Amino acid sequence: MPSPGLLVLFGSQTGTAQDVAERLGRDARRRRLDCRVQALDSYSVVNLINEPLVVFVCATAGQGEPPDNMKNFWRFIFRKNLPSTSLCQMDFAVLGLGDSSYAKFNFVAKKLYRRLLQLGGSALLPLCLGDDQHELGPDAAVDPWLHDLWEKVLWLYPVPPDLGVIPTGVPLPSTFTLHFLLEAPRTCSEEQHGASTDPQGPPSERQPFLAPMVTNQRVTGPSHFQDVRLIEFDITGSRLSFAAGDVVLIQPENRASDLWRFCQALGLDPDQYFTLQPREPGVPCPAQLPQPCSVRHLVAHYLDIARVPRRSFFELLACLSPHELEREKLLQLSSPQGQEELYSYCNRPRRTILEVLCDFPHTAGAIPADYLLDLIPLIRPRAFSIASSLLAHPLRLQILVAVVQYQTRLKEPRRGLCSSWLASLDPGQGPVYVPLWVRPGGLTFPETPDTPVIMVGPGTGVAPFRAAIQERVARDQTGNFLFFGCRWRDQDFYWEAEWLQLERKGYLMLFTAFSREQERKIYVQHRLRELGPLVWDLLDRQGAYFYLAGLQRTLRFQRDRRFPVILCHICVSCHKVHGLGSGWRSARTRAPGGGGPPPAQALPASILENLSNKLWALRGCF
Repeated sequence: MPSPGLLVLFGSQTGTAQDVAERLGRDARRRRLDCRVQALDSYSVVNLINEPLVVFVCATAGQGEPPDNMKNFWRFIFRKNLPSTSLCQMDFAVLGLGDSSYAKFNFVAKKLYRRLLQLGGSALLPLCLGDDQHELGPDAAVDPWLHDLWEKVLWLYPVPPDLGVIPTGVPLPSTFTLHFLLEAPRTCSEEQHGASTDPQGPPSERQPFLAPMVTNQRVTGPSHFQDVRLIEFDITGSRLSFAAGDVVLIQPENRASDLWRFCQALGLDPDQYFTLQPREPGVPCPAQLPQPCSVRHLVAHYLDIARVPRRSFFELLACLSPHELEREKLLQLSSPQGQEELYSYCNRPRRTILEVLCDFPHTAGAIPADYLLDLIPLIRPRAFSIASSLLAHPLRLQILVAVVQYQTRLKEPRRGLCSSWLASLDPGQGPVYVPLWVRPGGLTFPETPDTPVIMVGPGTGVAPFRAAIQERVARDQTGNFLFFGCRWRDQDFYWEAEWLQLERKGYLMLFTAFSREQERKIYVQHRLRELGPLVWDLLDRQGAYFYLAGLQRTLRFQRDRRFPVILCHICVSCHKVHGLGSGWRSARTRAPGGGGPPPAQALPASILENLSNKLWALRGCF
């Protein structure tokens, strides 16, 4: 039978599902199958009825929500008017990626699998549920599932005998070719490419707004262990619109020192220019890259050399290595049997792509430039809760940024790419522009003026609540109850003067917990217990909304119609937000290097379980 062509569609929030989808595409090409790999929302879903063979790779975001790049597909596929025979021509498989510490583990993949069956699709094999909590990560489930998948596919569509399977040690052709120019172009607008100080429409990922940074102020005391910044941007003329609870996405760049080390390791001239061309028709060039482009711009703004590499990185690097000993080691790290060793070498100490390349110098020096975009993923934008309201500051956007830095067994401290880059910018030394855009967040606040709002925001988690309080005060809304916790009143009490002034004016009731100022540590949950009768009265009699927020991202959990509760939890050690589902207490948190600070204090299990089941039980808990 002729090959039908395989379609791999992915929904990815952090890049893991995309990485697995691209791995599927490479495996298909090795088996001589035509294969397209696309994000779900970039695919015209009405054509799905004509697809004979489709693999869906889906992550689950938040509390069972689809990733951002599959939300349009999600709405379409669950239309009630779709006939039950819509996909009767299609063979499909679904691979889910999730975290079993969440209550709705792999919810998106499970629900999609059932829906595809309802629409008449034929499942090639059972659903795969990759689990990030497994000691070997999601590959523990993905590897055997992929083995079974290819057995099924090749039984239906055998490899032509005159061609055969391309061995794993042979590199596939690169997606793009880089054509280096003999001299630099006379005119170049790299810094303005894809971003604008005068956008034609609302800023987006494809065209961010270059926002002038107005202030970059440290708001923690000089002796405090963490550097936290209040950063303000001028958004005049940006056409940005946002409300309390929304997030701003910022596109960071690599450090200049890392750029030079990378170019030195690979023998690249940062000042050389090139044009990019796809090898196959129909493959678009990355919209983030100008044409022509310098190596400096490619490395600084596009290649994520500061991230921890995935297994696929080692697979391709092994194919490209001309050095026998280095190649042998890379093959071991990329093999199913070597995943524990890979975790110890790479994931546990948070070793970066740049550091791995420096550890394999003969291989790094031999990497063809054409493979750079296949080998190294693009820099993803980082999301921060907006900490200001347009009603209070019409031409400004503020964020509260905790600069991520921690130590592992490696000599060099681990640093957050975006937070460290933002902290290094000094508008006092000259104009500073940061590419950014806005998207809706997971927190929504009641519009009715007499509805009370209870907000629990320890540390930097208070940022979205500042925006909400500013917005509600501008509308003359009272009934704002804020529980704020930090270590020391004089070191990390963010916006103390602002809160106290609002309290004096009657717009806010503030309850604080300074955990280190007495022998017995006091956290926000202790204040909630102390004020249990007030909290219960607000929830039960006055219909208050209850919010618990963490760092950078907010997730929504809504259980009872009478008492809307919005919850999330930040784990400081891995800088990930964890949902407060039934398995949250037993979740194995992978702290960088096996060490680092302990997880952030959350509400005690009794309160959380009652909140997540029925809020009626809160009365007994208090």
